Amino acid sequence: MIVELVGIGTDGGATLTAEAAQSIARAELLIGAKRMLDAVPEDGRERFCAYDAQKIADHIAQSTASRAAVLLSGDVGFFSGAKALTEALTGHELHLIPGISSMVYFCAKTAVSWENMPFISLHGTQESIAVHVRSHAQAFFLLGGELDTAAVCRRLCEYGLGGVTVLTGARLGYPDERIFSGTAQELVSCETDRLSVMIVRNPAYCPYLPSCIPDEDFVRGNVPMTKAQVRGITVASLQIAEKAVCWDIGCGTGSVSVEMALRCARGRVWSADRSEEAVQLTHENARRFACDNITVRQGEAPAVLEELPPPDCVFIGGSGGEMEAVFDVIGRKNPSARIAVNAVTLETLTAARDAFAARGCDCSIVQIAVTPVRHIGGYTMLQAQNPVFLVQGVLG
Repeated sequence: MIVELVGIGTDGGATLTAEAAQSIARAELLIGAKRMLDAVPEDGRERFCAYDAQKIADHIAQSTASRAAVLLSGDVGFFSGAKALTEALTGHELHLIPGISSMVYFCAKTAVSWENMPFISLHGTQESIAVHVRSHAQAFFLLGGELDTAAVCRRLCEYGLGGVTVLTGARLGYPDERIFSGTAQELVSCETDRLSVMIVRNPAYCPYLPSCIPDEDFVRGNVPMTKAQVRGITVASLQIAEKAVCWDIGCGTGSVSVEMALRCARGRVWSADRSEEAVQLTHENARRFACDNITVRQGEAPAVLEELPPPDCVFIGGSGGEMEAVFDVIGRKNPSARIAVNAVTLETLTAARDAFAARGCDCSIVQIAVTPVRHIGGYTMLQAQNPVFLVQGVLG
């Protein structure tokens, strides 16, 4: 069967392209969610109301039609069901017909140039918002799931971004279309359809990727903190990808968690510490740096790690003397995880080296010695910090 995946634009009418209209006109079988099918007048042709890829594939396999059109909202390449359908419809002659995405439509309506914006879908439950706004002059969000305009604005306010400008649009392309703007603080009670879009503008965004953030920029307490230069080298050694899942074990103030989170804006950092104060400080610093992709857990390692998702990168700042057991959990969750350990004692250094060796893995060991220069009166003094050993390697 010839199957065409057709992007019907925002409303299936005014934004329907000529190519999409021709595809729909020649199809013997029309498939789509109810909202998609409602855009095509009834004319006696076979219709199947569904949006699940496997259900659609099963129906097509049983149909006697020679040509089908699967109607998809917006564009087939913009957070579309076309990806799953392409995988499910192997064996058929498949064509993708592009449409007008909600992003293109909304940017045109608001006269916003979109070439430098990140595009983030909020249809899941763990997506980050504030960390993207912190790092970009403007960002586009496709809302849905549990997050409507008000919920997004509340998140922005919680992470210190209540003054950013929010443009939001609901029911795009329909007669009851709504487009309005305000600061995040002004829109915390705004009610919109969950299938809305949003552009957030932040003129005070950070234009670079922070590293070696000054120690004094963090909220401090009575728990250990990985100092700036050691932190920068350690986090860099983990080669964190944008969508990585990271663990920070023994998170202390959360300074490493923050620098990890800024690198994996589309991923997540899971921070753990047995100290209640450390957990609270990590929460505070996550909000201070607008890192809403940090999740904090309190508990003893390795038990607290069992509930966490498999990590790509792990920093061990403290293991409570359970280095082997911590490595066991990491290896079970992801046998190819990248691990960095900071050791300030020879016992921790030995434990980390032996944990890698016991698994047949090579590791690098580097001593980091940082000596800041201080001006005291008319003198220049060297005030050396304790040396730290960085033990780094990849399992598997």
